[in-house]
Amino acid sequence: MFTPISPQPSKPRRLSFLSGLSLMVFLLASPLAPGDEHPNVLLICIDDLRPELNCFGAGHIHSPNIDALAREGRTFTRHYVQAPTCGASRYTLLTGRYGPRDNGALFRQGHNETIRTNNMPAWFRRNGYTTVSVGKVSHHPGGRGGKDWNDESKPEMPEAWTRHLCPSGPWQHPRGLMHGQANGEIRGNAKEMDVLQAFDGDDSSYPDGPTIEEALIQLEKLAADENPFFLAVGFLRPHLPFGAPARYVKLYDDTLLPAIPHPSKPLGKTTWHGSGEFMKYNRWKRDPRNDPEFADMVRRHYAGCVSYVDALVGRLIAGLEKQEAADQTVILLWGDHGWHLGEHAIWGKHSLFEESLRSPLIVIDPRIKTARGSASHGIVETVDIFPTLCDLAGVKPPPGLVGASLRPFLENPDTPARMAISYKGGSETIRTDRFRLIRHSQGGRVSHVELYDHENDPGETRNIARTAPERVRELGKKLDAKLN
Repeated sequence: MFTPISPQPSKPRRLSFLSGLSLMVFLLASPLAPGDEHPNVLLICIDDLRPELNCFGAGHIHSPNIDALAREGRTFTRHYVQAPTCGASRYTLLTGRYGPRDNGALFRQGHNETIRTNNMPAWFRRNGYTTVSVGKVSHHPGGRGGKDWNDESKPEMPEAWTRHLCPSGPWQHPRGLMHGQANGEIRGNAKEMDVLQAFDGDDSSYPDGPTIEEALIQLEKLAADENPFFLAVGFLRPHLPFGAPARYVKLYDDTLLPAIPHPSKPLGKTTWHGSGEFMKYNRWKRDPRNDPEFADMVRRHYAGCVSYVDALVGRLIAGLEKQEAADQTVILLWGDHGWHLGEHAIWGKHSLFEESLRSPLIVIDPRIKTARGSASHGIVETVDIFPTLCDLAGVKPPPGLVGASLRPFLENPDTPARMAISYKGGSETIRTDRFRLIRHSQGGRVSHVELYDHENDPGETRNIARTAPERVRELGKKLDAKLN
């Protein structure tokens, strides 16, 4: 049974990289050695992380380690994913293409010859990189299918990674890790697991513990390798259930949380849904949509999970420094989609509203001094990441990528915004600098549309599609052009 945590705030330890005298400050003043055209790549993937971080303007969040990364690189405040669900979003990250709209995207398409040979890890491997994945980078941690996601005969991305690892610790197998709580507890039925938890243990007491330990081992091995490395590390939190070591949740005991913006269910037919994933868990018969006290608890536990993963990111960067590889490594931190914490009366992802589709993106290239510390507010998308990493690593991109390198934004944060498209099931959306159009279809025909003017309605609360038919047609044509 859920028990509120007594106020005992403590802060996660700050590592040397993340202090005022960070090593990266020195490195940014000392470019990579001349002739080093192929830096290492460290890709950090964080599950269900909305851009609610101190470095993205959320002053109530304790995220010192990710904030330090932001100070050394470029934050993208309007980065949009292609899909508000894990598998489909990670497909676009790893392939650089628009694709299937469900969590089985990689399993169904990963054996396609073009995708199999030209996905991100396979491409870097073909170009001389040692490619290693630890944790949840593709949809399944470890990248395997089967009942417990550990069947070697069912790879998610065949031959893509030099090593594709998922240490499971007491959680026994990747599926158990994915849906685990403290000390090896595995989800059977979601209703059997508490949606909120805070166990008074160290970082290894929750499923991301084995991931960070293995990632540090791999960093040591990779640093000794003569080849440049592409290391991808995927953390599970803050994915449901919201469980983290208690000291991270306690950080928020006395924090005054900002009010939930636009908390009401929108009128009419919209992309709203009933928060089904969240509601499956044991909630002690409480509902955050009509229980403000419980809503507050949920938000504090989500914040605690964010601070927990922030501490793990700090350990990862400290490991990079320990191997003396930071000056030769491009770092990219990415959230696979956003998450509603009560906005539009939604508790979860899976909508096409801003809260589901906008996620954090931070890029650090120690050679690009102009990228340091400022934000870009231009619209970019997840499909831009593959060509960006190719560009920064000095690797020619494969044919067929639909995105474009973000180097212009790294060199000049005021580079003009692009457009971003996203999709879910039979619905799709386009986000321009000012507008969002959402188009819903049934049986191959458009059933209804939503149009929001972000200049006058940043919360997407007033559907103006009926009063702006010309704008609907204009954006519909742009959406079709991007998808086709």
